[in-house]
Amino acid sequence: MLQNPKRYTITAALPYTNGPIHIGHLAGVYVPSDIYSRYLRLQGRDVLFVCGSDEHGVAISMKAKKEGITPQEVIDKYDGIIRKSFSDFGISFDNYSRTSAKIHHDTASEFFRKLYEKGDFIEEVTEQLYDAKADQFLADRFVVGTCPKCGNEEAYGDQCEKCGSTLNATDLINPKSTITGETPIMKSTKHWFLPLDRYEDFLKEWILVGHKNDWKPNVYGQVKSWIDGGLEPRAVTRDLDWGIDVPVEGAEGKKLYVWFDAPIGYISSTKEWALREGKDWEPYWKDQDTKLVHFIGKDNIVFHCIIFPAMLKAEGSYILPDNVPANEFLNLEGNKLSTSKNWAVWLHEYLEEFPGQQDVLRYALTSNAPETKDNDFTWKDFQARNNNELVAIYGNFINRVVVLTNKYYNGVVPTPNELSEVDQATLTELKAYPAVISSSIERYRFREALGELMNVARLGNKYLADEEPWKVIKDNPERVQTQMYVSLQIAAALSSLCEPFLPFTATKLSRILKIETPLSWNTISESSDLIVAGHQIGEAELLFAKIEDEEIQKQIDKLESTKTANKAENKIVEPQKEAIQFDDFAKMDLRVGTILEATKMPKANKLLILKVDTGIDVRTIVSGIAESFKPEDIIGKKVTVLVNLAPRNLRGVESQGMILMTTNAEEKLVFVNPDADAANGETIN
Repeated sequence: MLQNPKRYTITAALPYTNGPIHIGHLAGVYVPSDIYSRYLRLQGRDVLFVCGSDEHGVAISMKAKKEGITPQEVIDKYDGIIRKSFSDFGISFDNYSRTSAKIHHDTASEFFRKLYEKGDFIEEVTEQLYDAKADQFLADRFVVGTCPKCGNEEAYGDQCEKCGSTLNATDLINPKSTITGETPIMKSTKHWFLPLDRYEDFLKEWILVGHKNDWKPNVYGQVKSWIDGGLEPRAVTRDLDWGIDVPVEGAEGKKLYVWFDAPIGYISSTKEWALREGKDWEPYWKDQDTKLVHFIGKDNIVFHCIIFPAMLKAEGSYILPDNVPANEFLNLEGNKLSTSKNWAVWLHEYLEEFPGQQDVLRYALTSNAPETKDNDFTWKDFQARNNNELVAIYGNFINRVVVLTNKYYNGVVPTPNELSEVDQATLTELKAYPAVISSSIERYRFREALGELMNVARLGNKYLADEEPWKVIKDNPERVQTQMYVSLQIAAALSSLCEPFLPFTATKLSRILKIETPLSWNTISESSDLIVAGHQIGEAELLFAKIEDEEIQKQIDKLESTKTANKAENKIVEPQKEAIQFDDFAKMDLRVGTILEATKMPKANKLLILKVDTGIDVRTIVSGIAESFKPEDIIGKKVTVLVNLAPRNLRGVESQGMILMTTNAEEKLVFVNPDADAANGETIN
């Protein structure tokens, strides 16, 4: 681990432009990387925080085919949504680029050519899956089949999302083309491979020995598993129609594999930033005094800890990452987040539906961050964290301090008198918090760090509750001056300490306290005069608003609607039955009827006894619909009745017909209704 680096290069995984950003992306990558970058800037460090849209690869082609538009239209649409969402949410990238940009195409092509000219690639003709009907080779995501490791029948050609195994398309059992549904054939094609086996000893020494004690166990464990299993050459080119052309002779029609070109996007984004700012990009990637940190999700560990480092090592002039603090996955209301199934809380929609509450989501995601294991986001927990923590602890403390200062001193920070032991102990404890929070952040324990930040607010609340200035003011106003002075020091410290986690709150609190220049962490650690006597503060404003049950229920209902829509879309329709003749159908006498009475069958949970006017007569029909309908709700209901069904005795009641039913997307029974103006007894034919 690099000590006292001159500069930091921080990368956040390039979001794939086949959909918007959701809370899983935020919790896994973008909130923790933003906390880290903001913290380092407050420390006065030289920080470069880069990212950009990942715009190549087969998933873009798949999205374009599905929506009937071009790949360029797909990436332009989602790059715009993602870029605006990040900006509105306050993710503080120094540069956000695109892998479709010319500077990236040039950088990736140059990188490939250098390795090619050094002889670092293996050129091989291999057998690949080919869809004869579509007349094209099938890239990984155009193939689905059964995972050979866990038996999941919906595994992709590059990865099984159920067990997390990385695969090759040829590993799948019973593979099918997602383009045509056909079983692919094997066909010869030429590709270039990065021989990862050549770098096995280097990776063992660099990671398994060198980073045994400072990398997260989930990252270290996954890398060790890969290396222990033996590394094999990995293709860096693909037969695709969308991506960066392979820049060598004999590679016509082939593109760079997206996992070769995407991490180079960090480098091209740095170049783009340097050109704009008039700086030299190379020290941020080639100076040994630079600390490089990759923030990613666990599905990208192999690429950032094995493949990309092997690429950098092969090139020869780049530094290697000091750490790759990958998070686990965040689930939503007990189910796995899914872009394709719309099972997500989308960032751009959240920003519209919860205006001005960016920090509430940042807080909820950080306090429940999947740092060591998969975690679950629920709307009820989101509400509780806002109402019981942000409002009741943090917001309550600030509001009391500002209100009392305005009430007693017209908003002017009072001059303290002699400090009591409690005052001194409180200020001493306050000075310790920057180091405590720093220690957690620098070990990538952001959930822990946020907990310590909230402990600063708790410190303030406890001090006020114990000291009770609203009672002391009557008999000892001089003592209250000191109490309010100490409370204001805690409030001032919070305005800076919360900036990495809650940047919008930090800005608002600084405005309320009229602190124009953010306090540095060193100042908070060293000084007891963070906001001096005689300083004028502003009027009280609520930092956080209570979120009501109705707002949360809307979000839960929205997810339920998604679940229903998914069921409808994925519902398997029963195949057609054996063909019949018209005479067979004509034997059935279907009539319009009306339910006149409905009662529950004694000692039967599923049965209702119905009296139905069929137009011919009023008859009794026993129907197994009691679990779906209350008797009183169906009286007067128009129904379709099979009137010539042979009578049947059910629990001592003779049933003389059958009501026609079907099920909806929620698997609930619904009546097959005639038009309301159809008279009882009308035949259906």
